[in-house]
Amino acid sequence: MDHSSDEEIDASGSDSEMDEYENEAYEELKDGKLRVKISDETFACPFCPQKKRYLYKDLLQHASGVGKSRSEKRSTKEKANHLALVKYLEKDLTAAGRTSKPVGETGPHSDCSHVEKMDVSQSETDNCEDKSYEELKNGNHQVKISDETFTCPYCPTKKRKRDYAYQDLLQHATGVGKSLSEKRTAKEKADHLALVKYLEKDLAAAGSSSKPAGKTENLSSCSQNDKFVWPWTGIAVNLPTRRAEDGRFVGESGSKFRDELKSRGFNPTRVHPLWNFRGHSGTAVVEFNKDWPGLHNAISFEKAYEADQQGKKEWFANSGEKSGIYCWVARADDYNSNNIIGEHLRKIGDVRTISDLIEEEARKQDKLVFNLTNVIETKNRYLKEMELRCSETSASLNKLVQEKEKLLHAYNEEIRKIQTGARDHFQKILNDHEKIKLQLESHKKELEMRGSELEKREAKNESDRRILSEEIEKNAVRNSSLELASLEQQKADEDVLKLAEDQKRQKEELHNRIIRLEKQLDAKQALELEIERLRGALNVMKHMEDDGDVEVLRKMDAIIKNLREKEGELNDLEALNQTLIVRERKSNDELQDARKELINGLKEISNRAHIGVKRMGELDSKPFLEAMKRKYNNEEAEDRASEICSLWEEYLKDPDWHPFKVVMVDGKHQEIIDEEDEKLSRLRDEMGDEACMSVTTSLIQVNEYNPSGRYIISELWNYKEGKKATLGEGVSFLLSRWKAFKRKREG
Repeated sequence: MDHSSDEEIDASGSDSEMDEYENEAYEELKDGKLRVKISDETFACPFCPQKKRYLYKDLLQHASGVGKSRSEKRSTKEKANHLALVKYLEKDLTAAGRTSKPVGETGPHSDCSHVEKMDVSQSETDNCEDKSYEELKNGNHQVKISDETFTCPYCPTKKRKRDYAYQDLLQHATGVGKSLSEKRTAKEKADHLALVKYLEKDLAAAGSSSKPAGKTENLSSCSQNDKFVWPWTGIAVNLPTRRAEDGRFVGESGSKFRDELKSRGFNPTRVHPLWNFRGHSGTAVVEFNKDWPGLHNAISFEKAYEADQQGKKEWFANSGEKSGIYCWVARADDYNSNNIIGEHLRKIGDVRTISDLIEEEARKQDKLVFNLTNVIETKNRYLKEMELRCSETSASLNKLVQEKEKLLHAYNEEIRKIQTGARDHFQKILNDHEKIKLQLESHKKELEMRGSELEKREAKNESDRRILSEEIEKNAVRNSSLELASLEQQKADEDVLKLAEDQKRQKEELHNRIIRLEKQLDAKQALELEIERLRGALNVMKHMEDDGDVEVLRKMDAIIKNLREKEGELNDLEALNQTLIVRERKSNDELQDARKELINGLKEISNRAHIGVKRMGELDSKPFLEAMKRKYNNEEAEDRASEICSLWEEYLKDPDWHPFKVVMVDGKHQEIIDEEDEKLSRLRDEMGDEACMSVTTSLIQVNEYNPSGRYIISELWNYKEGKKATLGEGVSFLLSRWKAFKRKREG
């Protein structure tokens, strides 16, 4: 015995064991020992530990999946039990399976309002249907074109005028007649229902002759009332067997015979050898596909063996010993036989007629059409809802697009304004930079001139120091350096005192001159008034009619003489006044030069002295630094304070910015700071009152000392009294410092 034969025996043995389990479970299900049906629509699997509830189709799918599973985790008994459940559901609970619809599937009369509407128009629909049916019976409309092609007389458009097969036309008419769409009129539905009635009653023969694709002339010999075993099954007997060593019969595998049949074009799906207690029984069941091509293959299979005198008739004929394999299609008598073949056929199938299968297929198609119609209508309603939502969304989107365009336009306009303002601001800054650049260049030239002067003075001082050092060396050689230095120091002190006294004397003389000039000016004005009075009196006398009055003439001569004298005195006073003015200007220039020299000399002295040099209009940076320290750390505060101070220094130099207003004080017009100025208000809000006070102080100083140029100037200042120092105060301070230095040096 070869290895393949052993495998076939084991497989067949397991199949027989599975058949026994399946028959036992099926009998228990039929006897009601196992509960399957819970309600009209819910079922349970009695062979699964989890008591889960199923719909009919779901339970059928579950049992079929477990029964046909190839997993090694499933035992033979478990698979057989589920196959028995499949058989029980399909044979004994078919009605329940048909009535249990999937979730969400509803019948044509599930809606009460729909039932009422149908009942209202039912009589009208029936009348239209009967009338259309009579017209079809009388031949008023052409339905049948040929033996296999038909047409629908109620579809008027050319697009719908096409040829149908019988089943296709029946499906079309049923779908339109039972449609729930509101687009279909009652008459259109009634006409198509009449067409269904006409096709099923009057053209039934044509309907049965129009077989699905794959049927051939072999089926023409089969009556629709012949009872076949379904699924289509063939029977093969007298298969060659031989006795094994253990006394059991064995034969060739079913797969080999199946391949042989396939090679002959019969296309079986499986060949199942039948075994009993003696082993291989010499018979086998040939299984075909469940569709119409499967029936065609089964009939061809039967016809081929009948042609070879190897059919059912020859097998049961009493003609002696049989040789070869005999085959035929299983029918009702085979199904009901009391042999191993009948037992197996009753396990795997049922007896059905072709007409039953056609009707069942038609019912399935009707149900499918009805379900598809409902699905289409649901989809149409959903499509309408989606179109409505789409239109609403489109309108909302258009509105949003318009709003976006408005916002974008406003944004672009705002950006344009900002860019224009920024461009103007940058242009103004550039102009300011040009002005500042020119001012810096002028300051640079001034500083260069001062630098050159300082270099000259430094050179002169260097030469003086060199000369002095030479003289000191000479005096050291003569051993009289100390005495000479003392004499020189005394001489220098005397010169300084003399210079101070001369300055004081010149100032007093200038003051006296100013007093004299004021007196002379008063005398001049009185003399001019007297002259004018005399001229007026002279003019009056000239116009008087004196008739040669000698007294009047005498008075006129005296007045004229006095007038000439006064005019001479006036001319002398004017000449003297002009001379004094020239001398005053010269003295004033000398005093101003002395003041400048004193200021230049005091610039290097510490500010701790009460007399010193103050830069009028210079901005105090301390309030800005304190304000920045409240916001930032020390390092960053210094940088930001420096930047803000530089900015406000440029504002102070700008002649276009004049934050002053004129008010009346004690009957006089006076300029004061405009507290409501925009820049000052913003500075006060951002930096505080101290920073604003620093800016206003610098503004007042610039407006007082240099309103035209608006740049910082140096001024001799009395820090103790907080006012401008006089030249005498400066000289006195310088002398006191000199004396202190002298005492320190002598000590």
